Amino acid sequence: QVQLVESGGGLVQAGGSLRLSCGTSGWIYSIKDMGWYRQAPGKQRELVAYITSSLNTYYADSVKGRFTISRDNAKRTVALQMNSLKPEDTAVYYCNAQINTGVLWGQGTQVTVSS
Repeated sequence: QVQLVESGGGLVQAGGSLRLSCGTSGWIYSIKDMGWYRQAPGKQRELVAYITSSLNTYYADSVKGRFTISRDNAKRTVALQMNSLKPEDTAVYYCNAQINTGVLWGQGTQVTVSS
């Protein structure tokens, strides 16, 4: 069974940067939208950013101008460059991919921003 595998989380000071990456554990014929969600303790999971197969992007207002999503269609990967991080960005970040048969989720990677 194909899975999404994330990497790149960690601990960073406010104002710092992190880059999250997500790839597939197996071969997938095609992927539609890919995105990143996050879930902070005690809060609902929220959409951070997504990118279509034609490279159109969407960002949540809270991350506009600070985060950049990108993807490599040939490699079936998606990345999230996070700059000017704030303590309120602390959360578990999940990779998401829409495929023909449904939706795939990664296992999540912790991002902690200290003040």
